[in-house]
Amino acid sequence: MIDVQNITKRYGHHTAIDRVTFSVAKGEVLAFLGPNGAGKTTTMRILTCFMPATEGTARVAGFDCVEQSMEVKRRIGYLPETPPVYQELTVTEYLTFVGQLRGITGPALTSAMDQSIGRLELGSVRHRLIGNLSRGYRQRVGLAQALLHDPPVLILDEPTVGLDPKQIIEIRELIKSLAGSHSVILSTHILPEATAVCQRVVIISGGRIVAEDTPDQLSARLRQSEKISVTLKTPPADGEAQLRAIPGILNVFPGQSGGTYLIECALGHDLRDEIARFVVTKQWGLLELKTISMTLEDVFLRLTRHEEGLSHPTDSPEVATDPQPSVQEAAP
Repeated sequence: MIDVQNITKRYGHHTAIDRVTFSVAKGEVLAFLGPNGAGKTTTMRILTCFMPATEGTARVAGFDCVEQSMEVKRRIGYLPETPPVYQELTVTEYLTFVGQLRGITGPALTSAMDQSIGRLELGSVRHRLIGNLSRGYRQRVGLAQALLHDPPVLILDEPTVGLDPKQIIEIRELIKSLAGSHSVILSTHILPEATAVCQRVVIISGGRIVAEDTPDQLSARLRQSEKISVTLKTPPADGEAQLRAIPGILNVFPGQSGGTYLIECALGHDLRDEIARFVVTKQWGLLELKTISMTLEDVFLRLTRHEEGLSHPTDSPEVATDPQPSVQEAAP
């Protein structure tokens, strides 16, 4: 549904994005992650035909974003980080205006508006001026206009900015419900949001893609050791030393709370059985024993803080790993 091949955007001597390549399948929800200035917004502006790429090609629903820009625009719904709303209009007036721009009129427009307003729970404010709404409601109005013509492709730039926790959950559920019937690119700085709603992640840093995979696969590719957390009811004073003596354990660190230890083992070796038997034999009171996985935040920080040292980041993101994992990376 979306196919981006080696797009580059230069502003004079500055390269905003450099040979970016990725694709989004029909019905897929893709997270587009990166620090400020990484090139996320530039990429989205190229996909929405706001600006052309200096080099490379971008196609949406089979149409070229430069040569067939009007066809692309008919098939996308776009929510920029700042919602494109007219504050002097009511919600109904604004959506009517957007619908008419999209070529929707009469009963079809009324039906589309009712559906979009219902999806975003805007019924109670549909006759209020947008300028008098909270930022959260304005964000929802912006998302309503993106969904109004039921486009096959949605491009959402920070769609939950300004929403309260309840509204964030509702928008996440809405985005998940769109999977299968819509292809969605979701740009966000909220990493748990990407984990909650997206099937695949693209991480961009310094204008180049440094990783592309599912969150679980990215974690597996970057993980250098197995990490286990154990919590004891009555830990001994020399608990770290005694646990370190178990065969196969590489290191033991104190946890964030008393009685908790973070244990590092060789990659591919699950020593939970051995640890449990050891602790029970010592009668230390085993309260909790669990493995610790790399979160998407761990993956994101590991990759983006090493972009300066990556000569070919898309080929081998593993080179971005540290020689030795730190205690902080092991912490839950």
